[in-house]
Amino acid sequence: MRNLVFKLEEKITNFLSHRPKLYALIVGVGVVLFWRGVWHSADQLHSYFSYQADPLTIDAFASPWWDGPLSLLIGCVLLYFTGAFISSFIGNELILSGLRGEKRLTEKTEGEVKNEVRAISDIKDELKNITQTLEQLEKKVLEHHTAK
Repeated sequence: MRNLVFKLEEKITNFLSHRPKLYALIVGVGVVLFWRGVWHSADQLHSYFSYQADPLTIDAFASPWWDGPLSLLIGCVLLYFTGAFISSFIGNELILSGLRGEKRLTEKTEGEVKNEVRAISDIKDELKNITQTLEQLEKKVLEHHTAK
């Protein structure tokens, strides 16, 4: 069953990745329904436990009890099957840094930040050298082929 759900999520994500506008629309609706469900469910719980209606929010007793939970469920399903559930709320970079075991920038010491900046600078320099070497090799290959 779990494998079937995973395959369905993968197919939907693959289909939507070729249709970015539709993808954005579905994820947007999913996010709005998710938060609507959270909001309405919280209002209904508040009204239930306080036994009075709050005029600044929805009338929880006038709407059906399943309104908030259903919105929450539909929002969760849309976000899950589009592959956007976690990234919509946490963000891709935060997830990736957690998987890599990295510290947050606020947790790093000045020395660690300087080391990272230096390492990035070294990588850029090395890429520049590789690019120059490739350009020189391409030039020699072209010269060799034109000389024949």
